[in-house]
Amino acid sequence: MTESPVQLYRARTAIHPRSVSGRFRNAKYAVLALAYGVFFLLPWLRWSRDVGPQQALLFDLPARRFYVFDLVVHPQEIFWLAGLLVIAALLLFFVTGVAGRVWCGYFCFQTLWTDVYMLIERLVQGEQPARIRLAKAPWGMAKLFKLALTHVLWLAVAFATGLTFTLYWADAPALVGHFFTGQAPFPAYATTLLLTVTTYVFAGLAREQVCTYMCPYARFQSVMFDRDTLIVSYDRARGEGANGRYKPDRELKERETRQAAGHGDCIDCGYCVQVCPTGVDIREGLQVECIHCALCVDACDGIMDTLGWPRGLVRYTSQNALEGRRTRLLKPKTLGYGVVLLIATALLIGSVAGHPDIDVSVRQTRNPLSVTLSSGEVQNRYTIKVDNTSGRPLRLRLVLDGLPGAHMTVLPSPELHLRPEARRALYVKVRLAPEPGQARRLKFRFRLQPQGRTSEPEPVSVPSQFYTR
Repeated sequence: MTESPVQLYRARTAIHPRSVSGRFRNAKYAVLALAYGVFFLLPWLRWSRDVGPQQALLFDLPARRFYVFDLVVHPQEIFWLAGLLVIAALLLFFVTGVAGRVWCGYFCFQTLWTDVYMLIERLVQGEQPARIRLAKAPWGMAKLFKLALTHVLWLAVAFATGLTFTLYWADAPALVGHFFTGQAPFPAYATTLLLTVTTYVFAGLAREQVCTYMCPYARFQSVMFDRDTLIVSYDRARGEGANGRYKPDRELKERETRQAAGHGDCIDCGYCVQVCPTGVDIREGLQVECIHCALCVDACDGIMDTLGWPRGLVRYTSQNALEGRRTRLLKPKTLGYGVVLLIATALLIGSVAGHPDIDVSVRQTRNPLSVTLSSGEVQNRYTIKVDNTSGRPLRLRLVLDGLPGAHMTVLPSPELHLRPEARRALYVKVRLAPEPGQARRLKFRFRLQPQGRTSEPEPVSVPSQFYTR
């Protein structure tokens, strides 16, 4: 007895989605236009600043600053990025628990770029039947021309994507001029090439395989689903009836006649499968490949409208609703995600809104902690770094608080004149004659006192400690 070999690999079956119109397709087009408009136009938006680049959004790595409209993010504020990532994760969990994979269907970069690539393919090669015929046709000039034009346009979109991403990291007009004259730095060419290749491969060649095999979200999404989660679902009870779905014919054309014969509303037209970008048959239930784009809902609603039957055979609904029970969206899990999301968002907004104009860090020299001078005084050394995070020049003076009898020497000077977004390091020596029985460690503060105009920022006080022995 010979055993049949186990098939570990199956070649990809090409998917040629059919076009569809409807409210969800229109929503996807609206999100697509907004996303592409923001991505491609934002680097060219100018923004007036007293100091710094005149670009609205710029990630300036050499200067170690991120410019986001009126907000300037410095290295010590990079924890804001961690907060933003936490908020994004919580938002993903919250939305997925309520409405399934709507992120995948409407907002994911893979979905957005694949939609445009499919639109180009449809404009060049025609509708679904024409594309299928072209794929099966023998090689000739017409086939070669259409396929070549498709891939050239794909590469053009991929190159525009890669170059635009690079423009976020330098002044856009200057970088474009340098890029096409060979004067741009090597990382600009490397980044553009990498994004061009990956965009072309993922959106043009791999497509649904990225969602099915590469994206981890497709694998752990079910952990966040429950019976109240709104997902794209097929109403099997309505569509199948007692005797299953049935194509309409002369005897079973009217809905009442079909119901009397025990057949459901599904006429087995296959339109819902033909429009699916991942090739899913939604009538087989929830599947890992489904990205909840709801194009199958538009397809089925269109058929129902043609037949004059009620919509909703395929719709956004929950498992509980399909089984005749009430859908509960306000429940402990949803409320928990929502409350934590609101708290994290409020904390981040508060941190950004309340960030000071002066950022100060104090580091005490540890080797040794203290030195006893010939005069009997004890000396400690400190390094103080001061950042002017505002957009205006500042005049500051460094003073001691809470260490009576101490003397301070500051190099280069206790007086600071900081340009906008400038940084200065101060090297400080503090001397104190210890008293008998005095504690080994004394707490005090360095204070930066603004000088000059009344509009200067509030004084900044930073805690430190002095070792007497």
